[in-house]
Amino acid sequence: MALQECGLNLNRESKELQPHGSLEFPCAGYSSHYMERQGDSIPWHWHEEMEIVFIKNGQMEIKIPSRSFLLQKGDGVIINSNVLHYGAPIVECDLQSFVFSPTLITGNEDFVFAKKYILPILTCNQFDGYFIKAGDHENVARWFDCAFEALAKDSYGYEFIVREKLSRICLFLYGELKPQADIEDMPLNQDNLRIRKMIAFIHKNFTGDITVSEIAGAADISERECLRCFQKTIQISPIQYLLKYRIMQGAEMLVKNPAESISETAAACGFDSPSNFSKTFKRFYNCTPRQYRNFN
Repeated sequence: MALQECGLNLNRESKELQPHGSLEFPCAGYSSHYMERQGDSIPWHWHEEMEIVFIKNGQMEIKIPSRSFLLQKGDGVIINSNVLHYGAPIVECDLQSFVFSPTLITGNEDFVFAKKYILPILTCNQFDGYFIKAGDHENVARWFDCAFEALAKDSYGYEFIVREKLSRICLFLYGELKPQADIEDMPLNQDNLRIRKMIAFIHKNFTGDITVSEIAGAADISERECLRCFQKTIQISPIQYLLKYRIMQGAEMLVKNPAESISETAAACGFDSPSNFSKTFKRFYNCTPRQYRNFN
């Protein structure tokens, strides 16, 4: 089974639509290279699958609401199902990742694997992301590498190898989280729910002249609470997030629609003038929109 291309296809709620693997084998492996530039990043998104990421070279910062992980060579992170996350290189870096449905491990939801081990992990409110420091849990890195190599090389019986090694990682995680997983009736994190609603509103309306008040209204909170929620969860203001999202959409439009003028692209991603778009674009990508289009 070949590795899949790491390209995000998000709906307006930031949920990733791209299928990871297939119905018969719901797991995909990705190998990606990121340059040290502001625009080369993994946008905020979420998916129903769990994800395991390891850095092979360089450094990357991976963020989830209210937490961030600085990953260096050999470090990894396990991200829970349905958790918003984002990544940006600190220096040029290479990463490998698995995105997989928990059903790959559990099989039928009535099986003991689901009830006793995986569901407590998925529903543990204390688990959004788990950091793996290089050298601290060498068995986890070894299991990951073995599974990744089997998938990448399309080895005989790779499905068994991948499922077994990912099962071992999930059992390790259960052992680490069991005290928290046994805590019942933990309150849901309201900030995470609110930030999803507000980001979804921005993604749906980014081409228009939207205000902080309107963004806050999407989650039925005040402007002050909106600013606090953004700062606490993803460490930037709602307007900064809106601006960055517009620029990232503009970069994608430049490549996908080469016949469109810079003015048309600027208007399509919510900028009031081509000059403002070009100035902001250069701040993010260190080149003009025209240069970016020619490079890509």
